[in-house]
Amino acid sequence: MLITQTPLRVSFAGGGTDLREFYEREEGAVLSTTIDKYIFVLVKERYDRKIVLSWTHKEIVERIDDIKHELIREGMRLVGVPSGIEIMTTADIPSEGSGLGSSSSVTVGLLNAFHTYTGEQVSAGQLAEEACRIETAILKKPIGKQDQYIAAYGGFRRFVFHSDGSVTTTRLDMTEDTKRRLQAHCLLFYTNRTRSAAEVLVEQKRNTSTNLSILRAMREQVQELGKCLESGMVSEVGNLLHEGWCLKRRLARQISDVELDGMYQRAREAGATGGKVLGAGGGGFMLLFCPVEKQENVRKAMARYKEMPFRFESEGTRVIFNIKRETWKI
Repeated sequence: MLITQTPLRVSFAGGGTDLREFYEREEGAVLSTTIDKYIFVLVKERYDRKIVLSWTHKEIVERIDDIKHELIREGMRLVGVPSGIEIMTTADIPSEGSGLGSSSSVTVGLLNAFHTYTGEQVSAGQLAEEACRIETAILKKPIGKQDQYIAAYGGFRRFVFHSDGSVTTTRLDMTEDTKRRLQAHCLLFYTNRTRSAAEVLVEQKRNTSTNLSILRAMREQVQELGKCLESGMVSEVGNLLHEGWCLKRRLARQISDVELDGMYQRAREAGATGGKVLGAGGGGFMLLFCPVEKQENVRKAMARYKEMPFRFESEGTRVIFNIKRETWKI
């Protein structure tokens, strides 16, 4: 039996330039970090040859082809996991439409578990690329590549997406003091609704040609924000997040609406200097950057919305429990 723990993520800048429709024209770039909210995958060998799955539903099948959970099904196929296995997934937060990259964290966590189960140790880069293959090439999801990579690698990272499909990554050279100060300024609130990322991203991808100048400006923010964080200029982050949000909401109609705009505006009037709706937009979680002395005012202004305390996470997916019994079956 083994258990993997895979973090969710917060993206600070560049989201949208990791879509193939953009990075095949010119390089995309994203700056993001993992947080201490996780997807857990438990894998256990069974005595019989059945495949037993526990997620929001229960499945008991005998063939991989009969599995309804498409990420589990395609992960087992890709890695070559045999029957006679029990798989359970669970999450710290509801995983659908959170804006925290949960679907890709599930995929990366499953692949990490499956490779370990079959006796393989693979790199973070391989896990990320295999997760991209499952989600975008096999299942044809209209998503980008940032979520798979940050879930696999973890920490504060800058990713560059090249036209040939390759990805390079560097960990930001941030001091612990800078991380603590940034952490102290960041708040997360649930917008009380979710929206399928696919709905938003299909429109966004369709608009790529007309949005090139906006996407380029969002990509440039990755460099600006990276310099601020590496030099300890935390106070500038709020303004950059605000500029990024103003750019992002122009990419597609469904990214924001009157309610989300009103939520963000109330936070700004109460003292937040910047923020964004995470993920594709349209719902999920909103990240706010706010001076510590103004945070109680912001919390009062956001009383309708549930806050989620969080901490930055320095690692990506990892195996947290692994025990193998060689002789328990005959």
